[in-house]
Amino acid sequence: MLSKSEIKLITSLKQKKYRLQHQLFAAEGKKIILELLKSKLQLHQLFTTTLEFDVPDVLQTIITPKELNRISFLKTPNTALAVFKIPKPQPIDFSKLIVALDDVRDPGNLGTIIRLCDWFGVTDLVCNLETVECYNPKVIQATMGSITRVNVSYLNLESFLSSNKASQVFGAFMDGENMFEINLPSSGILVLGNEANGISKEVASQITQRISIPRFGELQATESLNVANAAAILLSEFKRRTATET
Repeated sequence: MLSKSEIKLITSLKQKKYRLQHQLFAAEGKKIILELLKSKLQLHQLFTTTLEFDVPDVLQTIITPKELNRISFLKTPNTALAVFKIPKPQPIDFSKLIVALDDVRDPGNLGTIIRLCDWFGVTDLVCNLETVECYNPKVIQATMGSITRVNVSYLNLESFLSSNKASQVFGAFMDGENMFEINLPSSGILVLGNEANGISKEVASQITQRISIPRFGELQATESLNVANAAAILLSEFKRRTATET
């Protein structure tokens, strides 16, 4: 049975300030929760309508579907909601390709980009402070568990790039060089910009090579690609080149 204090805590985690205050985030659905439980994340408490999870009784609370509906962030609640402790960011590995996001606001886009990083073996994702927070419930759902395998750091992106001059910095632009016609290294930093405005002038000033995905359709067709779609194409080409060279 849920207590009033538990309901208050869980529902507060919908807001960033309370996630940061409590250093907790929520995840829903059996598949995602099982994925998180297999990781190094520390479980705070599991609330479930079934007995499908192999966790200590002290960390598991059996609740009714009605109670789950009260705390769920989903329109159609699953069978469980788990609260985990937010881990501390790990040091960034500059020996591999790093993806950096400049003011990406849509939770679905960020969640998909985290999944793409996981798929293509990118272990570090750097976000500027205006990018949507990765422990937002909608982001967590969109990652489908990949959040456990990608180290996400939030910092001043312009300062980060300017202090790492040794790394080649690629930026995705509409007017950049054709990505299929230039050399793409196995390490470096790939910057993707805001859904509507692209990469900011401040961050653009730190980019060493502007690249673009060539358009093969009619010129009057789609103006630009969704940032997550662009990330998929760019990462695929970066990784394909690396695999071919080795």
